[in-house]
Amino acid sequence: MTPIDISIPREIRPDEYRVALTPAGVEALVAAGHRLFIEHNAGIYAGFEDDAYLAVGGKIVYSHEEAFRRGRIVARFTRPTLDEFKLMGRGQTLLGFLHLAAGRRQKISVLKSAGVCAIGWETVQRPDSSLPVLHGISTIAGRFLPQIVARFMQSNEGGRGVMLAGCPTVPPAEVVILGAGTIGTEAALALASNKASVYVLDINPAALERANRLLDGRGVTLFATEANIRKVVRFADAVIGAVYVPGQRTPLLLSRHLMRSMRPRSLFVDVSIDQGGCAETSRPTSHSNPTYMAEGVLHYCVPNITSVVGRTVTHAMTYLTLPYLLALANQGLDGAAHTFPELGMGINIREGKVVHPGLQAALAAGGDA
Repeated sequence: MTPIDISIPREIRPDEYRVALTPAGVEALVAAGHRLFIEHNAGIYAGFEDDAYLAVGGKIVYSHEEAFRRGRIVARFTRPTLDEFKLMGRGQTLLGFLHLAAGRRQKISVLKSAGVCAIGWETVQRPDSSLPVLHGISTIAGRFLPQIVARFMQSNEGGRGVMLAGCPTVPPAEVVILGAGTIGTEAALALASNKASVYVLDINPAALERANRLLDGRGVTLFATEANIRKVVRFADAVIGAVYVPGQRTPLLLSRHLMRSMRPRSLFVDVSIDQGGCAETSRPTSHSNPTYMAEGVLHYCVPNITSVVGRTVTHAMTYLTLPYLLALANQGLDGAAHTFPELGMGINIREGKVVHPGLQAALAAGGDA
């Protein structure tokens, strides 16, 4: 077996504390005979210093450019910037949460022209429609949401001053969740455990049935008709947008007019923002400046929500993606896709062509196909 060069560049987006692989993941790939190149301080914010990678056989590189160009396989956590995309070339495979449907079309053009194979972890999908990598990270995001909702409903953060659990003389917060996928369901369970009043809406009866069963009477599930959405957002203290369509831009569920009908200083958390957002008023924010007011509603639209629990997420990411990385390094792309058909489904761009149906549909809708 020919050793494969795999590189782990440092994440450079604002407030990004995650890294693609832990030292344990690097050790497993080195043990399989491959060469791992980790950019200097790539893991430091997740608690993994360079020495930890060196101790398991990794090699440290000190140039961001080298980190991108050295590896035949480049493993990232978040979508690279346009300048980073330009560092890559033919024969390289890029893996990460790419969310290309919501990004600048120029990035797609650069990847196509360069001949890079781009695999989005968020589009790795099994025949039963499950999304194994996204599911794992979404579970963390969903369980983290009560902390976000509780914090930004506080008066000092610009919220309504509502306590999540209420108290013996005051009812708990009314929290509406749009989407009964992994994030929505995990958030509902966590919020219900914190004694909030929870309402979950979706258009998928099977997803609603599952959420209803798991909530076991601790929340309300509703079909996501326009009438039901209008009804629940008007009395909500907080609304969470947790909608996802693999490879495509998130559909807009909340118009500016509907946002105006919400309670003054209520909270809207758009978890869908990395796929474009599900509200007309949504725009990306950051952990350093997480909120803004629009139509009288406090908006929290941070794309990398789980970044601030970087160590937990990096461990989880390694467990979720290591089997795929080993297969890619050991068997090549076609062999890995044969072993793991879901990995083949995750390919967004290959040999200069957009191959993922969801991304094709998103580009066609935008007139860029």
